Amino acid sequence: MTTVGGRVGAAPQTALELLRLLAEDAPAELLEQQAAQVEAANPGAGAAARPLALRVRAVLDARRRREAELSALVDTARELASMRDPGHVLEAIVRRARTLLGTDVAHLTLHDKARGDTYMRATDGAVSPVFKSVRLPLGTGLGGLVAQTRRPYWTTDYFADLRFQHAEKLDNAVADEGLVAICGVPLLVDEEFVGVLMASNRSPRPFTHEEVSLLGSLAALAAVSIVQARAAAETQEALSALSVAYETVRRQATAAERAATAHDQFAQIVLSGGGVDDIASALAELLGGWVVVLDARGRRTAAHGEGPPPETGGTDPLATSAAVRASDSSGRLAASGGIWAAAVAAAGDRMGTLVLGGRQPLDANDQRTVERAAVVTALLLLFRQQASESELRVRTDLLADLLSPDASTAHVTTLPARARLLGIDLSEPHVLAVCQPAPGQSRRSVVVAAAELLEELTAPGRGRPGHPGLVGEHAGDVVVLVPGGDPSTVATRLAERLSGAGTPVTVGAAGPVVPENGLREAYPEAVRTSQALISLGTPGRGACATDLGFAGLVVGGTPDVGRYVTSVLGPLLDYDARRRSDLLGTVEAYFAAGMSPSRAAGALHVHVNTVAQRLERVAHVLGPDWAAPGRAMEVQLALRLHRLNGTAPRDR
Repeated sequence: MTTVGGRVGAAPQTALELLRLLAEDAPAELLEQQAAQVEAANPGAGAAARPLALRVRAVLDARRRREAELSALVDTARELASMRDPGHVLEAIVRRARTLLGTDVAHLTLHDKARGDTYMRATDGAVSPVFKSVRLPLGTGLGGLVAQTRRPYWTTDYFADLRFQHAEKLDNAVADEGLVAICGVPLLVDEEFVGVLMASNRSPRPFTHEEVSLLGSLAALAAVSIVQARAAAETQEALSALSVAYETVRRQATAAERAATAHDQFAQIVLSGGGVDDIASALAELLGGWVVVLDARGRRTAAHGEGPPPETGGTDPLATSAAVRASDSSGRLAASGGIWAAAVAAAGDRMGTLVLGGRQPLDANDQRTVERAAVVTALLLLFRQQASESELRVRTDLLADLLSPDASTAHVTTLPARARLLGIDLSEPHVLAVCQPAPGQSRRSVVVAAAELLEELTAPGRGRPGHPGLVGEHAGDVVVLVPGGDPSTVATRLAERLSGAGTPVTVGAAGPVVPENGLREAYPEAVRTSQALISLGTPGRGACATDLGFAGLVVGGTPDVGRYVTSVLGPLLDYDARRRSDLLGTVEAYFAAGMSPSRAAGALHVHVNTVAQRLERVAHVLGPDWAAPGRAMEVQLALRLHRLNGTAPRDR
């Protein structure tokens, strides 16, 4: 059968060639050619071989395509597994879907449980802003139907397909993007609906079951990845929240520890006898920045840290800040312009302000630390005030006993010892001043102000109550006793510092005197001087009897002629008494002769040179200006009063 015309055996050979081509994955064109050769060699055999070969070829192509798809899905799964950002996962999904199905656009919507619809979350290949922001109600459009039924749907021509519920807004968005063919599959994880994955074309295109299945497989991967990414994001958020909570707890613990440290330091300062300055220093060290303590008058009493505004004289500039005003008004901690202020008050009285600045805003614990510092400062100031008042009472009692004319000898002998306990040496020269408040002004307030002033003037930097002077009330007057030898300066400084707007304090001073001997004599002179200043229409001034001259004698309450004569002529009288001379008579004759040395020499029956020599000695004793107009009047008045007292000068 195979030898006729040499044709026997040719057909099997061509059939084997066909199988070889299939094995070598030859293209369909070569298979068609080989099938034609089989038909030519053996008519009728090619008709059976051709479709069989092509079917085998199709099966191989399908398997190859499936392998490529599976490989692509594996790559997709690997890529998605490496992502933790949900946004990046969604972008990778739509990008893969568009690539695998070869469509113009791929897009993904997510389920919004709160609103009960889906919203466009990621696109690839889309250009329309309207389409990128569209929302799909469940059941509306192809995507809405997929979301509602949880089943895949596809169409070659969306607008002509009546299976879908068309809505104007949705259709306008689809038309704006120019989409025609659409395929959508649900994203499901354990029956949980996540969203819809869709691939679309801008021209009619049929979708095969294999393409729908491929998109479904990609959707399954996408759903799992989305859920995992969400879980990872939620875990990260939880970790971040836990980290924030930990940091908050850490800060609170640190602040609480700092507050406890502050409490311990403040308590230690109080127990060890520290003062307001120590509290300010501790607060600046604890919280950083700078701390300033203002008294009730707005004056700076303590400052620590770096950077507080400098003092400019008078009222401290911090005292006028908005924070200080707000705190003084409310009595609580206040802040303004980077400055924190806490009023210092005790027993209903504002005693000052604690000011903090030069640092970041305070948290709640730091604010409580500042408030606690203000309370401790108020306690220290209250203790100091009570100690000052107690010491003031002791000093007032001592001053009253020094001025009392009725004190017993036994009582008087204890005064020096009592004074030494207060740091006062009664054997040293002192100045006695009498302060006359303005009508209606509290004498007690003048006493307190004078005590504060003496502490500032006579004991700077002592850091504790007390000063080497005495202040108190005696016979309705405010009396001040201070070490020194210049009554004029003491009176002037007291008047300047004690007088305020509308509240002048007039001060008359006497001295210097030794308190254990001559204090009772100095007191009346100081009273007369203060009364003379008021009578002369100069309240608010300070002076001593010497400053007023004969004016004090004229307007004083009870003139003391002998003291006035002594104050003017005392050195001359002492000189005559020691030298048994009569310079006083020479001065009187000189003035009686109209200040002519020659006529005075005739009246005294001496040579004019003798008068000139005597006048030179007078200038040496009384001072070179004794004959100047103003001083000459004082000397002549004293001479007249001296004569009226019955002591006439001897002629020489």
